[in-house]
Amino acid sequence: MTVPISDAKPPVAVVYGGPSEEHEISLESGAAVADALEAEGWPVRRLVIDERVDPFVEGIREAGEIVFLALHGRYGEDGTVQETLDRAGVAYTGSGPAASRAAMDKPTSKRKFQAEGVNTPKYHIAKENSAARTRAALREAGLGAPLVVKPVASGSSIGVTIVREEAGLVAALEEARKYGDEVLVESLVEGREFTVGVLEEEALPVVELLPAGEFYDYSAKYEDAGTRYVCPAELGAAERDAMKEMGLAAFRALGARDFGRADVMLTADGRPSVLEVNTIPGFTSHSLLPRAAAAAGVTFGELVGRIARLAAGRTGPVSRR
Repeated sequence: MTVPISDAKPPVAVVYGGPSEEHEISLESGAAVADALEAEGWPVRRLVIDERVDPFVEGIREAGEIVFLALHGRYGEDGTVQETLDRAGVAYTGSGPAASRAAMDKPTSKRKFQAEGVNTPKYHIAKENSAARTRAALREAGLGAPLVVKPVASGSSIGVTIVREEAGLVAALEEARKYGDEVLVESLVEGREFTVGVLEEEALPVVELLPAGEFYDYSAKYEDAGTRYVCPAELGAAERDAMKEMGLAAFRALGARDFGRADVMLTADGRPSVLEVNTIPGFTSHSLLPRAAAAAGVTFGELVGRIARLAAGRTGPVSRR
């Protein structure tokens, strides 16, 4: 459904920080969003939170503000804050509670991808209380090294390990369980790494990720100056179109809205495989959605403005107090 969008610029509360492991990245994203909205003429209030947004909701509602969510990770992307804002009748950017939960919880994402025919790596959810039981379960599922081991609900590649030899499985499980009891173990897709940004139900130019290390981990995302990006990615038309189609299909499979980003691997035989969808991707200087938007001729200010207007289109008459 297309949301009617006006040229009005209602007051915006940019909410960032939060209680997740991605707090520092969220601070960068939120500051960048607030700066850009102000430069575009939006009335902006910066709301940096350490814990929950609940105590501030009444003030947001009374001020007639929409909320621009720049909260990454747990609480910000798992549907919690979205449910709070829905109950309060406050409009906000991005996906609603159900889609946010589905995207954040990797097993749910996998099931929804498979139900909609979206190719995704073979996987097992490790709930076993010993590495020996996990090994047995992986053998039964037909999974063997190389593998990727990751927390079921974490972002920015936190807690993710590539296991190329079975001997490394125990340490990888221990690392992932620092962030939750259940762990996703999936087949490693060998190939090129890409991301497909989505804005207003359209796929943006594809970005190829070329980390200096083994994969696009937290360091490659935010710290390593050696990480390179190619946008638009150097792909044949058929590969490019297949990747965009698959990224959009994954986004829609979760019921996501407004904007997001699908992480996709391309195998040697040219087949895209979706790893996950991020419903609140970063807005930092390193971030991929703004990079893809720029390649489509959309400036950072225009990008955040369009996202804010989508939220404003879900409100009734807006108070300008």
